[in-house]
Amino acid sequence: MKIICRKSDLVKAVSIALRAVAVRSISSIQECILITAAHGYITLTSNNLEMCIETKVEGEIEVEGKIALDAKMLSDIVRKLPEEEVTIRTDDHMVATILCGKAVFNISGKDGEDFSGLPVLEKEDRIEISQLTLKDVISKTIFSIAQTDSNRILTGELFEINGSGMKVVALDSHRVAIQRVELKESYGHKKVIIPGKTLNEMTKILSGEADDIIGMYCLPNHVIFEMEGTTVVSALIEGEYIDIDRMLSRDYETKVKINRQVMLGCIDRATLFVREGDKKPIIMDIQDGFMKLNIDSVLGSMDEDIDIEKEGRDIMIGFNPKFMVDALRAISDEDVSLYFLNPKAPCFIRNDKESYTYIILPVNFVR
Repeated sequence: MKIICRKSDLVKAVSIALRAVAVRSISSIQECILITAAHGYITLTSNNLEMCIETKVEGEIEVEGKIALDAKMLSDIVRKLPEEEVTIRTDDHMVATILCGKAVFNISGKDGEDFSGLPVLEKEDRIEISQLTLKDVISKTIFSIAQTDSNRILTGELFEINGSGMKVVALDSHRVAIQRVELKESYGHKKVIIPGKTLNEMTKILSGEADDIIGMYCLPNHVIFEMEGTTVVSALIEGEYIDIDRMLSRDYETKVKINRQVMLGCIDRATLFVREGDKKPIIMDIQDGFMKLNIDSVLGSMDEDIDIEKEGRDIMIGFNPKFMVDALRAISDEDVSLYFLNPKAPCFIRNDKESYTYIILPVNFVR
């Protein structure tokens, strides 16, 4: 094999392929990136058996072939190459020579025939969505997935498409994040649970441009994302997701409208008195015209009043401050509305259109 390409193109492709490279795998070839030169394309492939990525590099193919190279070594080398053309060639002993300017590297590789590439799947019902929208809905929900595998379903996010509406849901045992978006076209009903690990890596691959479109295929056991030059295939999480609609109560006894940035800044200041791992709640004492926020820990205490618009009863309720901060940071509205039923019931943060809903369970406290 012999290929020639620009360093910048190679660096970009390697950084994308790294997202699906296995770490400390039983099979060392899964810690490699496969370079294939065939049929006029230079392709980089990675596969950790849960997610597979294939991405193309613009360049010239002088001799077709393939080789699997250690991903970390390849990444470290290409990032530090001078800004010149890069040539990669292989010999009959599975050694790759990388030449750039006056730099020459030799890396021992593995036979590309032993590498498990992109699975062959029958793609049906392509769903199109802008990369900006997909990246946005993931970033505004992903923090609510469960961090342990005690319930594997909760380590992923529910993507449900019905007509032109797409709903994305993430939840753990303490909070729920829901985003709803309108798609440009109408599609048949699809319902899949995508692993959080896959979605985290997708946010690093997506361009975030509104004009860049990504094609999404929801298959029985896999999801496929197709964007310009790159394909991502991920296994889905099997099982039935929690019926979130049963949790979406619209009953409330207290409604608070508050400036989002003011509330976020106040809670952020309060977390100065919370050590890592502490379970100290921030207490909200909601009365007519103001909300008093208080936190009290072994490090100190803080009290601060915030002006609010209130409907309904006074209420005193406590929450994990981090959960409140995560939700408020995910919202872009200037003002937010909080709905409370009683001190033991969840707080709902939602807008009138319900394009977003955040549900946070309260924390018991003693005054």
